[in-house]
Amino acid sequence: MGGNGSAADLVFVNGAVYTVDATRSRAQAVAVRGGRIALVGTDDDVRAAVGPGTEVIDLAGRMLVPGFQDAHVHPVAAGIDMLQCDLHDLDSKAGYVAAIAAYADANPDEPWILGGGWSMDVFPRGCPSKADLDAIVPDRPVFLPNRDGHSAWVNSVALERAEVSSATLDPADGRIERGADGAPSGTLHEGAMRSVGDLVPPPRPDLVARGLLEGQAYLHSLGITAWQDAIVEAGSADRTGSFEAYVEAAERGTLTARVIGALWWNRNAGLDQIEGLVALRERGVTGRFAATSVKIMQDGVCENFTAAVLDPYLDEKGQATDNRGISFVDPELLKEAVTRLDALQFQVHVHALADRAVREALDAVEAARRANGLSDTRPHLAHLQVVHPDDLPRFRSLGAVANVQPLWAAHETQMDELTIPFLGEPRWTWQYPFASLVRNGAMLAMGSDWSVSSPNPLEEIHVAVNRVMPPNYPYGANRDQVFLPEERLDLETSIAAFTIGSAFVNHLDRETGSIEVGKLADLAVIDRDVFAHPPGEIAEARCQMTFVEGEGVFAAADA
Repeated sequence: MGGNGSAADLVFVNGAVYTVDATRSRAQAVAVRGGRIALVGTDDDVRAAVGPGTEVIDLAGRMLVPGFQDAHVHPVAAGIDMLQCDLHDLDSKAGYVAAIAAYADANPDEPWILGGGWSMDVFPRGCPSKADLDAIVPDRPVFLPNRDGHSAWVNSVALERAEVSSATLDPADGRIERGADGAPSGTLHEGAMRSVGDLVPPPRPDLVARGLLEGQAYLHSLGITAWQDAIVEAGSADRTGSFEAYVEAAERGTLTARVIGALWWNRNAGLDQIEGLVALRERGVTGRFAATSVKIMQDGVCENFTAAVLDPYLDEKGQATDNRGISFVDPELLKEAVTRLDALQFQVHVHALADRAVREALDAVEAARRANGLSDTRPHLAHLQVVHPDDLPRFRSLGAVANVQPLWAAHETQMDELTIPFLGEPRWTWQYPFASLVRNGAMLAMGSDWSVSSPNPLEEIHVAVNRVMPPNYPYGANRDQVFLPEERLDLETSIAAFTIGSAFVNHLDRETGSIEVGKLADLAVIDRDVFAHPPGEIAEARCQMTFVEGEGVFAAADA
């Protein structure tokens, strides 16, 4: 790299460089030229690469890591939430009511009150009441999905518009919460959300575009340079979808992240939709965006008893009920769908939260592998809250990636009050089996599911390593007790899952995910060497700078 003609564009020196290469090696300095990593080594090694036009960043002991990659996230929806009635940073009923009232007062011309982000553990049995909304917004419909997107809080006007009453039956894929008289009480779960949700006016095109850029900016501020958007939907004549927003941003060059879009599988449409998904994939490969994945939601969540379990949920007295949750896609149809999609070289991304859904998803991947052979489609199962021990080895044998959201693997209110009592022994101990998956040879990728929970990889990694919530995490009362300590991961494995592991899921691992000569310079500067501090302090670390192909996309004020 001698001579000014081959000088680096950008050089990082005097740092703790964690490369995440195959040997997990460390270095001190990195040189970047033409958007790619040109040299990794010591300060002396890169000195010759510094020319008159080279930007030199003194890391001063700070850590340089590959840009984080989120394997399961919803940044467009989260960005739109940030621009509407956003409840994500609050954690009390009083806080929610005050924020909704303030938003309604500040937006008198909005025909609907939209947004969301409330937490189930704030309300009895996780179910808020329409009465609280009616008291503050009596004249306009309110539709506010909760933080995980599996339930919605609605007021009486919304229920009346949707003609939902005591005579309305629950849909096959959801449930209407009811009072003692059978009247809807104000919480709709899963498929029941559609009764009101289908009436919600579509977001204006400018709001969708702004939501994407808002979400992207926030993720960049956390060191994230690539992600897989877990629900990408095409719009219609009167509606701009997230698919169009990504394509437009990619064509304009305002999409600075690398994004794989997971096209949404309509669970009510069957196999005929595959042709349309193929057409979308052809339209959706432009710039840094590619719509090459398909998201199938196989079950719900444990807190509202819609996650698909092998054995029935327990009731409040610890007795077995007759509820085993919901398999949203018939298991035989799932096998056929996954087999056909895999044959067309789609990556399948399955929401599989509880043990029956995990088994059904693995069975479907197995059917595809038998029919199509072991190809490079890299199917992945997301969430994996409850995994039956018998299924742990199947991830490696089937080449299915374990896509986990580590922030949830801790004793906090939602876990201790709305989950563990209703799973019972020994099933509650099968939750978030990260270390068991690794011991059984599974490839691990990590994501946040933002806006369900924080997209900060350092907070996620903190929980993966410690199995307790970050000290200052705002949602739910944190318990100091370690959650299933035998499932803790080491820091190296956790960082790898959020970099090269997620890059593997996104078929970006040859170009990104580690700091190696020839790879793209997608990088993040962390304010400290997290390996040099106690594990209990991981969440205190902050991203200070983020680069995509050597170009800065975020810099903190103190960077």
